[in-house]
Amino acid sequence: MSEVTVLRNLRLVNGQAVDIAVQGGIITEIAEAGQAAGERGFDGSGMYVSSGWIDLHVHAVPDFDPYGDEIDEIGVNQGVTMIVDAGSCGSDRIGAFYAESARAMTKVYAFLNISRIGLRQTDELSRLEWVDRDKVVQAVSAYPEFIVGLKARISQSVVKENGIVPLKLAREMSAMTKLPLMVHIGSGPPAIGEVLELLGNRDIITHYLNGKSNNLLDEAGQPLQGLLDAIGRGVHLDVGHGTASFSFAVAEQAKAAHIGLNTISTDIYRNNRIHGPVYSMSNVLSKFLYLGYSLEEIIRAVTWNAAAWLNKPELAGIRVGAQANLTLFTLEEGRKILTDSEGETREASHYIEAKGVFANGSLITC
Repeated sequence: MSEVTVLRNLRLVNGQAVDIAVQGGIITEIAEAGQAAGERGFDGSGMYVSSGWIDLHVHAVPDFDPYGDEIDEIGVNQGVTMIVDAGSCGSDRIGAFYAESARAMTKVYAFLNISRIGLRQTDELSRLEWVDRDKVVQAVSAYPEFIVGLKARISQSVVKENGIVPLKLAREMSAMTKLPLMVHIGSGPPAIGEVLELLGNRDIITHYLNGKSNNLLDEAGQPLQGLLDAIGRGVHLDVGHGTASFSFAVAEQAKAAHIGLNTISTDIYRNNRIHGPVYSMSNVLSKFLYLGYSLEEIIRAVTWNAAAWLNKPELAGIRVGAQANLTLFTLEEGRKILTDSEGETREASHYIEAKGVFANGSLITC
């Protein structure tokens, strides 16, 4: 029998103080703080614990430039136990990425780029011959447990003269594969209204808080009717912060308009991890803490909400008998300057900091 490891004196997001005992990677006991027994221990005094954070939008192919990074650098080393690569690879490269992901400590899923070349170039939808329906279907068939959706980057710099046509093709491939779409929105054309009309239940709009003129709010900061209609159809809103896709001003307007917080993701890759404005999942979550969301709402957005979209509810929550898939973090008090993708700054008095994960039977500290 393997030894029992006890993570002691942790606090759940609801404030309850607990010990969590783990044996063979399985949670065997959740006890009042100081009460669990085990051969090995870790003192988590001052730390919170949640189910493992899920980042629904990253770029994790290390040899892609500019949109690439090492899997574990943006995963477990950030307090994130699961990442979903947001279309770095098309059918040309998805098999190699699947093999790479199997060697990581971080659990990985992927959206398949509808362009077979993926992000080998950043105008991957500018030539329609790169959009091959048969190869998309073959890739989805080959990696059904790995590919969770299709990705289409629908902004002018990507589609060039093709306008809305790539999204219409993506819609057809979504029907063929029975997979939802993640759609990157940005500068037009195509106009945001054309994009919204093509989205339905479980499709994802990523970058929904971007500060570009082609965004989801009108000049008065109110949500477009097309956005409200899309939400009513079950379209999911994802942050996808990134280098150019998160605005404090737009986020403040969206919150004031009661646009729901679905999932918080980073759109992290090497450059914006090292040089900002993303830096880490903790840094992005801290921005929502500054915006006035509760800790419970923020953590739900990277646990329960993300797991629900993935149809993997077992990934969220902390239960006896479940795999120990945990993130440890603190809520720090102190001055911290937060910067959005527009270069605007806000001064926070509290911030979130990842301290480690328990995943794959091991404790990994950040």
